[in-house]
Amino acid sequence: MSRVLLAALAARPSFADLNLSAGEPITIGRVRIEILAGLTVALALVPEAVAFAFVAGVHPLVGLYAAFIVGFITALIGGRPGMISGATGALAVVMVALVAQHGVEYLFATVVLMGLIQVFVGIMRWAKFIRLVPHPVMLGFVNGLAIVIFLAQMSQFKVPGTIVNTGHGMSGGEWLSGVSMMTMLALVALTMAIVWLMPKVTKVIPAPLAGIGIVAILVIAFGIDVPRVGDLESIKGGLPSFHNPFGTGTGLYGTPMAPFSLDTLVIIAPYAGILAAIGLIESLLTLNLVGDMTNKRGGASQESIAQGIANTVTGFFGGMGGCAMIGQSMINVKSGGRTRLAGIAAALFLLLFIVVASSWIEQIPLAALVGVMFMVVIGTFAWNSFKIMRKVPLMDAFVIVLVTVVTVMTDLAIAVVVGVIVSALAYAWQNATRIHANRAVEADGAKVYKIRGPLFFGSSEGFSELFTPNEDPDTVIVDFVDSRVADQSALQAIEAVALKYEEAGKRIQLRHLSKDCHYLLSKAGHLIVDSDDDPDYEIAVDYGVRTGILAAGH
Repeated sequence: MSRVLLAALAARPSFADLNLSAGEPITIGRVRIEILAGLTVALALVPEAVAFAFVAGVHPLVGLYAAFIVGFITALIGGRPGMISGATGALAVVMVALVAQHGVEYLFATVVLMGLIQVFVGIMRWAKFIRLVPHPVMLGFVNGLAIVIFLAQMSQFKVPGTIVNTGHGMSGGEWLSGVSMMTMLALVALTMAIVWLMPKVTKVIPAPLAGIGIVAILVIAFGIDVPRVGDLESIKGGLPSFHNPFGTGTGLYGTPMAPFSLDTLVIIAPYAGILAAIGLIESLLTLNLVGDMTNKRGGASQESIAQGIANTVTGFFGGMGGCAMIGQSMINVKSGGRTRLAGIAAALFLLLFIVVASSWIEQIPLAALVGVMFMVVIGTFAWNSFKIMRKVPLMDAFVIVLVTVVTVMTDLAIAVVVGVIVSALAYAWQNATRIHANRAVEADGAKVYKIRGPLFFGSSEGFSELFTPNEDPDTVIVDFVDSRVADQSALQAIEAVALKYEEAGKRIQLRHLSKDCHYLLSKAGHLIVDSDDDPDYEIAVDYGVRTGILAAGH
């Protein structure tokens, strides 16, 4: 293990692309676009951070501080400029049980450990396994997320203060009615119209910011009675200060601190592991999505380390932790944000709102923010998936629908894991059924089984059924020119077949082993004759098979 760790450290991410411009030319126009995009994101972040804090069962400032710290650090050193990170609902629903049982100080301690785990994953370069997520899973994930964002906005159409925190989101509550509901709907529609029309008129101001600003001015100027940001909770606070959650006594919000002990580790470790996994999955999928929109690749390990550092720092400054936010990242990209400057600006604006501008921000109507998020939903949902589902294999279409449903019903990370597992099983089954053999007899009387299809755990049983030891001649040759030996199950299957022929007083030989197949069989000790010529297909060596290596007959 130590050698593996040292090797990973030696090949650690270089953090080469840490400049603010991220390859974009720095001009006054570019700076203006980035700052305005950051302002738009910050305005949309406020109600989401407050809402997610409610879901987790903590003070709103815990969510707001997390949004600032995580957003600022990941913007500085993250793997993909343009991404926005902060407190998210996917993490909040996991935190609520811990907070309810042990208090918010244990949450801070958990976030610290969560960050350390994410840093370790990044150093070990395990984040690259996000490449294994199939495209149907990505489509289902994006569609499910769009639906989740849409459903989350429904709470804004309810009377403030009546919504109940169920531990898995906000539910219940009394719907607005009459004039209040009609006014809310009209303002949402107006915001959406402005966001849609603004790019056709001018691109000087990001369309989402224009929508929020115009609707807010109308509401304040005419004194329209609609729910506002301040109706959720006051966002006024000071600068986040260093706070060590480990120790004895009472913490920031009147709950016991977390002793620095093994007992505490036993409590927080399971939560930290789950939060780290969910945070990385959502962040890396967001990284891929933003990469598709900005035509940039790479940065998975760098993003993992950045998320880990951000969460570790957040835990020591009274924040609830976070990860990449797809909805906010979409707002940023669609507002023109392409560099690190936009994310930095968003974080600094958010801090400014908390410290000095809370009274102004609390006057913004929720309808304007809902309208912006509705436009994000429309832009995020992969509408072409309805068209392609009729053209792709049935299993891929099923995976798209499955991941979408699981995302909406449970959790983003669970949906991705389920989608990957189902896709992998489907792929394994398809390859397991492909294996077959073409049979021929050579001039010397030897029978040749020319194997077609991969030999692995899924096809090993089918491989064994291809042979008829009692009917075959004394010499049998298994030709792997169109096949590959993949794993231990394949080795075991070859040995089991060889053993059957050995018991029948006959011999079996292997031909045309590729380099990887030759390596596996040679390492296992199955090859009686060892040659380096055959893997290069220069000389067709017929390898004898040594049995009893893996005890295939038992």
